[in-house]
Amino acid sequence: MKNLIRKYGHIWLMSYFLIYFPWFLDLQKNIDKPYHVIHSALDDLIPFCEYFIVPYLFWFLSTGLAFAYFFFVSRDDYYRLCTFLFTGMTICLLICTLYPNGTDFRPAIDAGKNMFTRLVSMVWKIDPCINVFPSIHVYNAIGVHIAVTHSERLKKNRKIVAASAVIMLLICLSTVFLKQHSVVDGFGSMLLAAAVYPLAYAPESAGRKRLAREPYHI
Repeated sequence: MKNLIRKYGHIWLMSYFLIYFPWFLDLQKNIDKPYHVIHSALDDLIPFCEYFIVPYLFWFLSTGLAFAYFFFVSRDDYYRLCTFLFTGMTICLLICTLYPNGTDFRPAIDAGKNMFTRLVSMVWKIDPCINVFPSIHVYNAIGVHIAVTHSERLKKNRKIVAASAVIMLLICLSTVFLKQHSVVDGFGSMLLAAAVYPLAYAPESAGRKRLAREPYHI
């Protein structure tokens, strides 16, 4: 048991979701309350495209895979990823709590047109058009890509880094082409990522260097 705790004790960070999910779900109940509308002229120039539901939903898989990979392969990268994502996600929830916000430009769609519009319709029913700024989808997509580019194992593989960049870009684009978010939400997430980045990826402290030198076995 001691060896198991020593090997996988860093799973304790996942307890963050015991705070995140109740908080997020409580905010989602505010659909009937007044909120500030996030809308820019650029949003009106971007057409709705149901096919972007694929990268939008792939975000859940890519984020989960990133957590799992770094959990088992690199404890230091795992800590950095969690620090980056959890800090930003908390700030996003704080902003939405103090500054209730949402969008007003979801178009009417024919859910029976194809499987993609059906999926979009399902997502829209589950996820109302509130609590959009900054976009957690965009923020986490950026965070996962940063983790890949900082991984000693992954950053040497150009194909993996390139694939990660393409996935990040498609996920970010999906938020606006599905009318889930305004471009303002995306830019807000980029600024937030830039602000949080030094916290998670600053030059290694002596403690981090020591952690990196510890033997790590899968």
